[in-house]
Amino acid sequence: MPHSITKNGKNIAVLHGAGYAGRELIRLLLGHPEATLATVTSRTFAGQPVWAAHPTLRGQTDLVFTDPAALDVSGLDAVLITAEHGKGVEAVMGLLEQGFDGAIVDLSADFRFDDPGLYETWFGYTHPAPALLDDFVYGLAEVHAPYPAGTKWVANPGCFATGVGLALWPLALPLSPLKASVTALTGASGSGTRAKATTHYPTRDGNVRAYKILAHQHQPEIQQTLGPDAEAAFVPVSGPWTRGIWGTAHVTLPDGIGEAEIAGWFEAAYGGAACTRLWPGALPELRYAAHTPFCDIGWVVKGDHLVVGFALDNLLKGAASQAVQNLNLVMGWPETAGLLPHVLEWSSV
Repeated sequence: MPHSITKNGKNIAVLHGAGYAGRELIRLLLGHPEATLATVTSRTFAGQPVWAAHPTLRGQTDLVFTDPAALDVSGLDAVLITAEHGKGVEAVMGLLEQGFDGAIVDLSADFRFDDPGLYETWFGYTHPAPALLDDFVYGLAEVHAPYPAGTKWVANPGCFATGVGLALWPLALPLSPLKASVTALTGASGSGTRAKATTHYPTRDGNVRAYKILAHQHQPEIQQTLGPDAEAAFVPVSGPWTRGIWGTAHVTLPDGIGEAEIAGWFEAAYGGAACTRLWPGALPELRYAAHTPFCDIGWVVKGDHLVVGFALDNLLKGAASQAVQNLNLVMGWPETAGLLPHVLEWSSV
């Protein structure tokens, strides 16, 4: 039976929901015990059923895409925005112009930084609403939650920034000034639904290609998480698969630091974390993190060498499930509501 809109739970909207992250958000929210997915917007698919953009959802929902220009915010309790960078802020400004006063989780980069100058430096545009930046919290929950009382607006972290940040944050203070060399490989879905030469199958299949070396736009997010004294030299790599990020961070340890200390730092940081899993003495494998809401972190120590490995699904912990995790936190719901137990049917993306 198709999903029917009911008045159970809080009413949630997903804006610009025709992309990969939008599909994962829709899937998660349709099964959320506290939320009712009331509206999904898309300019391209306005008036068409949600499954026109996301065939895997055929038979699971009777929702029809709404044109963003026709969005009615009355009755909405929370909005999740999956617009591209530079468009998230436009969506937020539009919501505020309509008088929306509910929760917002923005998956674009548009509210991740306090310094508006970073947007021009790293994203090539002048931020049109810098006064709003202080109203958003950076939503890396394992580092920053519980959020300040009254928090309603969250800037969802980037996918690479989530993996690298979580892998190195427990080391930043005890090994200050931290210096790490990071290489991380990502699947093609991280580039979005629009076809480009770098995601073309003959180019990507059987190939590994570094890009934006030491200059990826998630670098300032990583720096923000680790602190001004840390240095993470980051090399992003295009991997020959569809979804998931796998990477390693290499750190040289000072004398007297061994495996017991490292394990203690990670256990103290994430021992009670709902969406981070630890692999002591091993590097995690990508296949176990893909299609889950977890970031898996493991480490190996040999002499003065520490290698921290991390794996996550770029569309889930790197985007949609992290957004639901943040929605849960600001709405006062259990942090893993709608996420655990978590079994996703297999799909090609």
